[in-house]
This record gives sequence, structure tokens and C-alpha cells, in this order.
Amino acid sequence: MAQASSPMALLRLLWLVSPALPIGSYAYSRGLEYAVSRGWVENEASARDWIDGVLDRQVATLDAPLVARLHDAYTADAPSEVARWSTLSCALRESAETALEDRQLGLALARVLREAGVARAQALPPEGSYVTAFALAAVHYGIARTDAVLAYLFAFAEAQVIAAIKLVPLGQTAGQRVLASLLARIPQLAERALALPDEEIGAYTPGLALASALHESQYTRLFRS
Repeated sequence: MAQASSPMALLRLLWLVSPALPIGSYAYSRGLEYAVSRGWVENEASARDWIDGVLDRQVATLDAPLVARLHDAYTADAPSEVARWSTLSCALRESAETALEDRQLGLALARVLREAGVARAQALPPEGSYVTAFALAAVHYGIARTDAVLAYLFAFAEAQVIAAIKLVPLGQTAGQRVLASLLARIPQLAERALALPDEEIGAYTPGLALASALHESQYTRLFRS
């Protein structure tokens, strides 16, 4: 996988995936909270398996391929393609919570980009897809397509591990073991995401869809999804 981001672009990429970026990503567990409450995830091994499964069958087959296609669309200055892939991103969310998460994170990142002087952020699609705003930021800052996909996968894995540390709960050391295991998988997942045909883009996680939908009415919650 070719990577051609400049040092400054890589620094911008670190900024883009930092948990300190004020977009509220820390508020979402993407179904993990319900999975813990039901005992589906209860220790280090099951947390690793759950997060790896979501990476393998949702993030690497839906979000990451869309980041790549939207990166191409912004690079080619093709607004119709931006609209097409952004609309698909919204349509393929499997629950109201995941759709709201994608929209709210997208709107928050768009606001950050506008405040940072990214002119094209003014014209982001109104549905506010997060992958769309992420791809725009990557292109604006000269971040290579492959690097953007790798970083997106990493950011998801890290956020899920942070949520698992709070929810299971896991110790910090156990959380880092889980993250290290996931990191070893990310290059392979990124390569697959970059090669995925259009007709295979989508999520294959019925358990996660169920957890996310049931989380909407969960009595006590720390997270918004």
C-alpha cells in the first residue's frame, strides 16, 4: 500500500484522529454498551473479539471504503460523486443511533474544519456524514488516501478500546493488549477496504445492529450509542 503523505500532512492526520478533537466522538460506543450490559462482552477476550468483528465486518466494509471513494471524489473535484457516496453512507446505517452518530460527528467535524479555514467545508452535504467530512479534511491537508483509511480504522479501534476500558471494565494494560492485537490487523483490513468493489460496500453485523437498536431504550446509559 503506497503512502505519500508529507510530514506536515501526517501531523494533520494525527490531529484529525486525536480524541482531543472537539467533535464529541468519546460519547459513542456504537452498541458496545448494550453488548456489555447483556454479557455478550464481559472480559478482555470478548472485548477484543467484539471490536475485531465490528472492524472486520462493518468499518472495513462500509466506512473505510467510503472514505477512500470520497477521497477520490474530492481529489477529482467531483461534487456529484461526493453527494452519491455521502448519501450512501447515511442510507446504510443500521439503526437510528448509528445514523445520528454519523450525522452529528460529521456536522461537528465540518464546524471544526470551517473554523480552521477549510473553504470547501462550507459546501459539505447537509446530511452531515462523518466519513464525508473526514475525507474532505484528508484531501485538504494533503493526506494520502491509504494513510487516511489506516488512520480511520485506527481511530475507531482506539475509541472502542477506550469505551471498553470504562464499560467492561478493563484495566489500562488489558486495554492496550486489546489495542495492540487490533493494530496488527489494521493493515490487512485497510488493504481489503481499498480493494473492495462498489457492490460489496455495506455492513455485515446483525448483532451490532440489534445492540444499537436496543440501546436506544436502555434504561441507564453512559454513551449515546
